[in-house]
Amino acid sequence: MSTVLFVAKLGPDCYADKGRFPSGPWCREGDFILVRPHTGTRVKIHGRELRLINDDSVEGVVSDPRGYARA
Repeated sequence: MSTVLFVAKLGPDCYADKGRFPSGPWCREGDFILVRPHTGTRVKIHGRELRLINDDSVEGVVSDPRGYARA
């Protein structure tokens, strides 16, 4: 189970709530992000696993996903 994900796309309502995200988006398309295990809805499309997650599920952004492991 990987906790590092690649952000392929942001939805149209992502980070739109200025009350919850006053400083703007926590990540952007092309970022590698940290999330908790079992976060989001997992789907397979053409043999590749994708996850749909909520904007507040992002725990952090990492520059290089290599070397990260769940403790």
